[in-house]
This record gives sequence, C-alpha cells and structure tokens, in this order.
Amino acid sequence: MGFFDKLKKIVNRDKEVFNDNKEKELYDKGFEKTRKELSDKLNNLNRKYSKINSEYFEELEEILIMADIGVSTVMNFMERLVDRAKKEKISNPSDLNELIVDELFIIYVNEEVLSDKIKYNDNGPTVLLFVGVNGVGKTTTIAKLAKREKDLGKKVMLVAGDTFRAGAIEQLSIWADKVGVKVVTGAEGSDPSSVMYTALEEAKKDNYDVVLIDTAGRLQNKVNLMNELDKVNRVIGKLIDGAPQETLLVIDATTGQNGISQAKQFKEITNITGIVLTKLDGTAKGGIVLAIKDEVNIPVKYIGLGEGLDDLKSFDIEKYIYGLFSEML
Repeated sequence: MGFFDKLKKIVNRDKEVFNDNKEKELYDKGFEKTRKELSDKLNNLNRKYSKINSEYFEELEEILIMADIGVSTVMNFMERLVDRAKKEKISNPSDLNELIVDELFIIYVNEEVLSDKIKYNDNGPTVLLFVGVNGVGKTTTIAKLAKREKDLGKKVMLVAGDTFRAGAIEQLSIWADKVGVKVVTGAEGSDPSSVMYTALEEAKKDNYDVVLIDTAGRLQNKVNLMNELDKVNRVIGKLIDGAPQETLLVIDATTGQNGISQAKQFKEITNITGIVLTKLDGTAKGGIVLAIKDEVNIPVKYIGLGEGLDDLKSFDIEKYIYGLFSEML
C-alpha cells in the first residue's frame, strides 16, 4: 500500500492516527494556511490541464517551491516524479496526486528509521540543550516542553544559560513559575557554564528526571558561540555521562529559507540532534519540514501549532502529511 492509500484511510477514519479529536483539530487548524494554499493551487492546476505535460510540471514545481519545500529539494523531487509518472503511464493530473503525496512522504522517510523521540538517560537526569537565534520562540518552547514532561510525571528543572541577553533570565523564570517547575539562574552577564554546573549538581543530588537548558543565540559571532557551546558541552558531559542527551535547535517556521540557513550554520557549530519548528500555524509555507530534512538531514522532533502551553507536539510524519493534503482527497 502506497502512502496515498494510507492517507485516504486516515482521512476516512479507517485508521486513527490521532490521539483524539482535539489533536486532529489542532493539526487541521495548525496547517490550515499551508493546506489551503497547496490544495487551492493544485486543484486549480488540475483543472487547467486535462493531461500532464512539461508546462504542467513547471507550474507544479513553482507551487512546491512557494510552499518553501526548497529549490534543491523540489528539483530532486520533480525528477523522481516525472520519471515515475512515465513508468506508471500516468497522464491524468488528478491521478498524479497519489504520486505527489507518496514522493513527498519518501523525501522525509528516505528508507531511514528516523527518531522523533527524545533519548532519555537511564542513569541520571536527561539533559536537553536548546540552541537557536533570538526571537524564534526558544524560551517559550522550553516552557512548553517542560510542561509536557511534568504532565508525564517527570521532575523537571529549567536552567537559564542565556546570561547575556537582557531579560532572558527573567523570562525563563516567569515561565518556570507558570508551569510550576524549578529554575536555576545566575547573575546577568555571568559565565553560563558555571550556572549549568551549579544546576546539574543540584539535579543529580535531588534526583531530577529532566533538565532543560537555555543557551545564547548570538549566531552573528559564530566563533564565540562555538567556543561557548564547546565549553558548555564539556562541563555538562563531565557531570552527567552522555549529556546532553539531546541538542535541539529551535527554528521559527515563518522565516522559511532563513530557518534552513540557521540549521546549516548551527550544524557547523555543534552537534544538533533534532529540530523544533515553532509557529507552523502562522505560515503558509509548512513545506519547510521537508526542506530541512532533505537539505540538513536532521529530524524534526517537535512542532509548534499554536500559542498555548499544550500546542507543542511531537512530530509525526503521517500527521504532518495529513495536515498538508487532507483536502486533496
């Protein structure tokens, strides 16, 4: 069974992939802008052409690029799509929808077992390090993930490791109070590594399950940021074996290709294990998920579909494809 057939079963509710109707509604609403943009343009394209030809494929290519799937990703995708359409002797544009969905699914999966799960530490606190430029929603993401972990019964600590940005410590402290978890801070301008050292010593002593660490996002000075993150990783690794278990890069989905550029730059600086995409509900360019995987080869682990504390969701490729293409069926 191709993924298109699987998607039809999801839409027809023969196969339930959502935990409940509330989650399904969140995906419907969160991907509404991208889905409407894609569906309207693809449906108009199918009405315009009675048979697929080179002009059809050129317009389809433009539609996918406008969804921010990325030029190189779309070029590779189109090459495979055209080849497959020829092999399967498809001439009707509506019949091509199945291939489009299948091939976009393949872009992400690519015969790999992708882990969208957090790697927890079986012997001590699990340390999650958050990186990303200022303004992408990093602190809010930390708060949302802290609530998720707390709701799972975990003992959670936040660490204000961004000691240089004005207001960063206070912002994280306010979120910690709202969520009801511990926060460890230092003086503004103090050494971030010393704050983390103090926090992790306490986390080990008091048996915390999860420690979420905020860091500075001064990407404009890559050398300084690289040195700082190297030091942070050494300090964390000495205190807790295998830490940080995850280094999560937070990207604002509304920034589109600039977000992909950030992912490439941060990948050069430190070992990124996963992406958190915020504000997907605020953009019509949700194809960025596919572009990130294809161009940077880092799995998306969480997506933000709203402003609420419960609107950060574990990334699921089936739910994502549903969010994009459910109106095409």
